[in-house]
Amino acid sequence: MTRVLVVHHDVDVADIEVDDLRRAGYEVDQCAGPVGSTCPVLEGHPCWQVDEADVLVYDMWAAGDGRSHLIDDLRELHPDKPVVLTSGGMLMDWVEASGAHAVTPALGPPDGAVLVAAVERALQPGTRATDQRAATAPSTSQPAWPRW
Repeated sequence: MTRVLVVHHDVDVADIEVDDLRRAGYEVDQCAGPVGSTCPVLEGHPCWQVDEADVLVYDMWAAGDGRSHLIDDLRELHPDKPVVLTSGGMLMDWVEASGAHAVTPALGPPDGAVLVAAVERALQPGTRATDQRAATAPSTSQPAWPRW
């Protein structure tokens, strides 16, 4: 079963995302990120929860300040781990859809179909973190039902 780590500064939104992903057939772990406790990634160390995950779902505001340093550090420490970056609105200008710090954006208010589509896109075989494209709408070619 595919394991997803959800990192979100807002526990209520995180619970919605976790619920949506579990209903889609994923095994999901959750973390509040640096706003909840000390974050090893921000200290330059790998994170055991990131190591155990197949794909990461991070809130753009997980670091608490809307800056890129958490995602940049994460991409440096775990370069081949697919990252989905969620945002309730527009993305900041530092978000990269290609290159060394590439992420798969999932935009808008919490929406299970958009989130699942972004996770599926990030996990596509042959898709590396450095070659991901934005997933801002549900995919019509990928089924959204559980995969068990």
